[in-house]
Amino acid sequence: MSMETQSRRSDQEQLLRVDSLDVEFEVTDGTIHALRDVSLDVSKGEIVGLAGESGSGKSTLALAVVRYLDANGWVDGGSITFQGLDLLSASKEELQSIRGKRIAHVAQNPARSLNPSMTIGAQIRETIELHQDIDGDEEATRRVQEVLTQVNLPNPELIAERYPHELSGGQQQRALLAIGLSCNPDLLILDEPTTGLDVTTQAKFLDLVDDLKSEYDAGILLITHNLGVISDIADRVNILYAGEMLESGPVEEVFASPANPYTQALLATTPEIGKNKEVKPIPGRIPELDSIPDGCIFADRCEFATEECHTTDVGMETVDAATDHSSRCLHWEDVLENPIDVPKESTTDRTPGDTILSINDLSKYYDEGGFLKNLVTDHKPVKAVNDVSLDIREGEAVGLVGESGCGKSTLGRTFLKLHDVTNGSIEYDGEDIDALSKRELNEFRSECQIIFQDPEASLNPNRTVREILERPLKLFTDLSRQDRRERAVELLDQVNLGADIIDKKPHELSGGQQQRIAIARAFAANPSLIVLDEPVSSLDVSVQASILNLLEDLCEEYNTSYLLISHDLSVIEAICDRVAVMYLGKIIETGSTTQIFEPPYHPYTRALLSSIPTLDPNDKKTRIHLEGDVPAARDPPDGCSFHTRCPQKIGEVCESDEPGLEESADGHCISCHLTDEEMSDPLDTNLDSG
Repeated sequence: MSMETQSRRSDQEQLLRVDSLDVEFEVTDGTIHALRDVSLDVSKGEIVGLAGESGSGKSTLALAVVRYLDANGWVDGGSITFQGLDLLSASKEELQSIRGKRIAHVAQNPARSLNPSMTIGAQIRETIELHQDIDGDEEATRRVQEVLTQVNLPNPELIAERYPHELSGGQQQRALLAIGLSCNPDLLILDEPTTGLDVTTQAKFLDLVDDLKSEYDAGILLITHNLGVISDIADRVNILYAGEMLESGPVEEVFASPANPYTQALLATTPEIGKNKEVKPIPGRIPELDSIPDGCIFADRCEFATEECHTTDVGMETVDAATDHSSRCLHWEDVLENPIDVPKESTTDRTPGDTILSINDLSKYYDEGGFLKNLVTDHKPVKAVNDVSLDIREGEAVGLVGESGCGKSTLGRTFLKLHDVTNGSIEYDGEDIDALSKRELNEFRSECQIIFQDPEASLNPNRTVREILERPLKLFTDLSRQDRRERAVELLDQVNLGADIIDKKPHELSGGQQQRIAIARAFAANPSLIVLDEPVSSLDVSVQASILNLLEDLCEEYNTSYLLISHDLSVIEAICDRVAVMYLGKIIETGSTTQIFEPPYHPYTRALLSSIPTLDPNDKKTRIHLEGDVPAARDPPDGCSFHTRCPQKIGEVCESDEPGLEESADGHCISCHLTDEEMSDPLDTNLDSG
């Protein structure tokens, strides 16, 4: 942050001040010290980021601010002040007048936060009528549609009449934001607002938040584990770990010169496109908060730690008084002088073997009309996957990317026979899987596994880890009971988990542990191919780094093939050999990972790449704004499927003629009417960029 920016901030009105806050929870085994000596402030017209691993206390801090702590939680010390009002001593009536009207809290999971039995419009109207004097039904309706337009939801009249389940994840997130904005709050608290959103929806959402800050001069507390999001739009950042604030300051300064080992470590765990960077997980795990160790809370995981760090109470130290940059570290000067720089080791490229899976002109349609399809002439099916061909070879990791709703997950499930095929064929090891006998199909299912996005939902809640890991061994191998038990322990070790959790059930494990169990189960019977459906999208950066490194190691050890489905191209680049880009049920570009990330590339791929935030706050790359949403798969457009949103469309040819997937001499395939030179043109010459 420049001196000019710092001076401007000092002149801004302070909205929120959290000072030396302590929060505790009473649990069965004792007391959890969830937050200790936590301080931060938010001014008008400022976006303040709050980052840290899962379990650090980020959401607890947000709930404490709006006095929404569970009944077993309480503030044990410190103060929370909002525009001069002490929120901790505020009456019930005062809090009711502030919540929703002056402070809006947008919770993490919109699907759980929105009322499933009320329309979106009714939920917005309820907030407006509670906090504002509205002159009649007509004025309330006008305000509902106004706020839906404000958050860039298409056709606000129609959206207002829909129920939450009728909206996509990105639309639900924007609807929840609309409720928060309906009374023009002074302070907006956003808790993990972009988790689970694809990169283009995330980019739209971040642009919207930035516009709201400018338009209303609102203060925004942005809670996220995605450091790229904070780098993109935040002015200041606070790093929280195990209930303690470890570093705070301007984003530019903290990210360029982190003065705390934990901040350094978080930045090192985050994959970045084109940086040739080794993703380095943080060793160990967050300590249990029922018994706080002496000294620095991060000492057991810190490579700078000395004996003094384990015994001495550590307070916040001033790194730069001019910019209000501070760090809770005895050795912050050493940290500044020794930044983490881990270039990716030059490894021998994997040499894929023969084709193991071949998908030929595959289509998967839903709602085809059943017995009425021949009677209803205008009925159109949902073309989730439409005429897709793709090969996967032995020992090869293939990435499949695209926005939510483009058909990625359907494709992965269909070629594993979890969905019936509408048209086309699937060959595994040279055999058409539709022609397999029952015994051969059982063998195919032992050879081809899937890891779902939500590990908690895919693990049997009534079985222990041992039973979960032994089940595929019992189904697909002839191992004895003792051998299965030994193999289960071996699998835990391979995914870096101890045998102490083997008799626990899924709900007793963290999200990262659950995902590792799902990976161990998939590898139990030594499969040849694994579909990984968004395996790290909901994990914090440290766990994500561990999982990515684990997957790469297991691929090398078992020579297993992967189809990695993700909307995050930085994750794809980290471990994939080849990439396929999918849009509206079709593959529109394929090539090696290097080819996909360097021009020429399809305009859609270019838009995806431009939407990924970086860790450099000064990297103001041109973001390509795709207008509108993905068209309905029930009625895809004629011609090129992308022409309705393409900023490089060349008139009637794109609207009427569907381009083929043309292969160049180096194997790079692109489905586009543009020439290589036109696709490689600089952004500012022929793109309607933001």
